[in-house]
Amino acid sequence: MTRPPTSTASEERPAQLPITPAPPVAVYEMRTLRTGAEREEAAALVQDRQRWLTMHGLSVPARADLPALFRDPQEKPAGLFEDGKLLACMIPQHDPDLGWGVGPCLFLSCVHTLSDQPDDITRLITLWASDFAARLDLPLVRAESLIRHALEAEPIAALLRRLTDIGWDVRGSGPGREGDRIARLELTAEHRPGLSALIGCRVHKPQTAPSDRGSA
Repeated sequence: MTRPPTSTASEERPAQLPITPAPPVAVYEMRTLRTGAEREEAAALVQDRQRWLTMHGLSVPARADLPALFRDPQEKPAGLFEDGKLLACMIPQHDPDLGWGVGPCLFLSCVHTLSDQPDDITRLITLWASDFAARLDLPLVRAESLIRHALEAEPIAALLRRLTDIGWDVRGSGPGREGDRIARLELTAEHRPGLSALIGCRVHKPQTAPSDRGSA
């Protein structure tokens, strides 16, 4: 009785192709708001946030049409998303005429976060902004925070402590671009190569704002 020919290993199993793992999907995404629906969502977030600030006795901008800025097609607002949910919105600008601060910067204008959310949103914005500015070859990020009283008075003092804990420097106070009294904030730009695993970035490069000031 003859035995059937033995199959070779290559005949028993198909050739194995190397498996390339799919790139990890970032938990959060910062992207330019392009659609009308996204802009309307941002405008609604700004309105809700201003209402929340007013109810808690906190400062709101004197300018009443901030939600309209996020609807303006001439602006390039950006939003921080988690699974399609908008957590924060802002208007990144390249070296606008602030009237304070020396040298070029990435300026985060009109920053608003979802109400009743943990401080992690601010930390995420800080990490992203520092890396984004570095990739734009800008040395600093600047922002403004509304205040009513001295920097040492609560509740602004608690907010400023949280901001300094995550890397921001307070550069005094004074009038902001819209005439409101503000705390002046600076953050050093820093390349963060591994950040893309946490925060994906699809933000358009901000346009350079015309400057009509002499020296700051």
